[in-house]
Amino acid sequence: ALAVLERLKKGESFANLAKELSIDKGSGKRGGDLGSFGRGMMVKPFEEAAFKLERGQLSEPVKTEFGYHVIKRLD
Repeated sequence: ALAVLERLKKGESFANLAKELSIDKGSGKRGGDLGSFGRGMMVKPFEEAAFKLERGQLSEPVKTEFGYHVIKRLD
């Protein structure tokens, strides 16, 4: 996750990196897009990090029972 974050900070595309590196078969194919979701729909650490972000902002790596995540808020 740290290596991905570094690549993002250097200007690489979030969608391209998700397609290349994500182990999530569903969202990885969609460039990491999870669609819209509200509170209570994701595991707590992911949700807390996602809802703290401003539009366009990237999270630091977030650990959940599903692995590590870098989140980018679109809306």
